Amino acid sequence: MGWVSAGGYEVALDDGKVVCRNAAGRRLKSVPPKIADDPAVVGLRQLVEWLERHERQCLADVERWMVRSLPVPFAVLVGAWPDPAWQAALRDLVVTGADGEVAGFLRDADPERGLGLVDLDGDSVRIAPDLVRLPHPVLLEDLEELREFAVELGVEQRAQQLFREVWHRPVAGDAEATAVEEYAGGAYKELRFLHGRAAQLGYRVRGGHAVCSVVEEGRGVEARVWIGDYDGYEETETGPLVFTDPAGRVLKLGQVGPVAWSEGMRMAAALYAGRDIEDEEQAA
Repeated sequence: MGWVSAGGYEVALDDGKVVCRNAAGRRLKSVPPKIADDPAVVGLRQLVEWLERHERQCLADVERWMVRSLPVPFAVLVGAWPDPAWQAALRDLVVTGADGEVAGFLRDADPERGLGLVDLDGDSVRIAPDLVRLPHPVLLEDLEELREFAVELGVEQRAQQLFREVWHRPVAGDAEATAVEEYAGGAYKELRFLHGRAAQLGYRVRGGHAVCSVVEEGRGVEARVWIGDYDGYEETETGPLVFTDPAGRVLKLGQVGPVAWSEGMRMAAALYAGRDIEDEEQAA
């Protein structure tokens, strides 16, 4: 942006911050208090707040596409790419082709030339699929190799994909069971602390449960961890992890797909990690 007049000074945006210079053109360390309420200054600060919200929303949308296994129309991706916030959220994500095989790391999206990728040989290639697939990392068979290759390329993903924590359902697990107890029993001194942690991690709280929704192969699945719904100042602890269908029926663990399992375990582990360690150490 260019400079805008504001009460004898000029203000502008520089790297997401409002900056100011005096009439002589000298850059000041901060915006003088006497022009803090000038419409130009207020407008720029509101723009900064909007841009920050926009960046967070773009990133959240991209991660939701990945977690919910939602293929993105090529036209949508191309239309969003010129926006720096969308581009930052999408850049360097692993894209798979129509056959489900890894096509490469996303570097460009052009309506005429297609998607620009760096493939697994380190070469620049172009593809133009009707739908763009951003796979959840648990679905990537060679995840460790992809992580190593990403480090070699200097890839930095804003959206958590390659370096997202993943959990695989144990092959020898009880497929008929309906709950996972691994992260149950994480004690919190007050219920509000656990509710606050769930909200901070981005999970919805409904009916005393922290909830994570996943769409896998066209089917909705909800991972739930009981965290309590009584007095916010009472002690509580994390409950077992269960999975339900859209009607609220509890699923057997053998019916849970890999993405839902990984995301449910990720939520349960994150809630358990915030437990009161001091009480555990004293009890030991």
